[in-house]
Amino acid sequence: MASSSSCFSLSFSTFTMKVLIFILVFVPYCALAFDVKTVIDSPMLAQKVGTNRTIKVDINGNGDFTSVQAAIDSIPKGNSNWVIVHIRKGVHEEKVHIPKNKRYTFMRGNGRGKTAIVWSESSSNNIASATFKVEALDFIAFGISFKNDAPTGIAYTSQNQYVAAEKAAFYHCAFYSSHNTLFDYKGRHYYESCCYIQGSIDFIFGRGRTIFQNCEIFVVDDKRILIRGSITAANRENESEMSGFIFVKGKVYGIGGVYLGRAKGPYSRVIFAKTYLFKTVVPERMDQLEHLYHAEYKCHGPGATTQGRASWSRQLSDEEAAPFISIDYIDGKNWLPAWI
Repeated sequence: MASSSSCFSLSFSTFTMKVLIFILVFVPYCALAFDVKTVIDSPMLAQKVGTNRTIKVDINGNGDFTSVQAAIDSIPKGNSNWVIVHIRKGVHEEKVHIPKNKRYTFMRGNGRGKTAIVWSESSSNNIASATFKVEALDFIAFGISFKNDAPTGIAYTSQNQYVAAEKAAFYHCAFYSSHNTLFDYKGRHYYESCCYIQGSIDFIFGRGRTIFQNCEIFVVDDKRILIRGSITAANRENESEMSGFIFVKGKVYGIGGVYLGRAKGPYSRVIFAKTYLFKTVVPERMDQLEHLYHAEYKCHGPGATTQGRASWSRQLSDEEAAPFISIDYIDGKNWLPAWI
């Protein structure tokens, strides 16, 4: 009996241990795997848009086209079904434009460290210099770096990317330049999952109604100026205009000092919520306008200190922040394939 009891005790103990290992290790992994809010990848997005129509771009000639723009041009005008433009790894040196009549375009790269669209151009015209321009409704990009590597040698010029589309979403992408990196001109937009945006002066600007979810904002110090640059330059002309840049989570870091934002309109609206702010963020504010709405909500890090903040700067309550940090701010549930 003692031997039998001992065997049963050993068997039960082993079984219990296996159950505990399963609960502690495998179950959480499964939960994450089926949680849309955790990881948004290319296969998920392709499944969500519900298409198997793919145009392949390969700079080595192993696809349908060697040029991204040629692939875009091949999409029929007035297109009404999602088309995947798979841009394989490599540096694609060209300007790319998605015109208004090329709706439902999903540009899929092989990762922002592998697929890049690069051009070099400066202009006093914010649109003319853009490496990448999207004006078509219902646009998605995944895993692509967009870069304008023109030297920053002329004051008041732009080297940027231009987003003027209604309902545009960027996942795991990167935007590189210095002055005026991302012209988020107008429309509802969503940048998500470690989108990386780099610049020095006013490098996220426009009047978009936009959520930047879990994005990395990297500041590059501009040695040509004594006054610090700003991350945002949001334009909002009146109280009824539904626009404003909302940064949720993510982090701001880099080289040199920078302001979180300056106003491009009397009702300019920018909110940083639950964002890590490195010491590169200086406490002062650049502008003081009567209707300015530049605010923070539960930010953290050495740059999030309220000491030295202007007396009119805002620290939002839970109730004040709620309508802005929700995906409903951009009506995302009605058009985004996935969101966090």
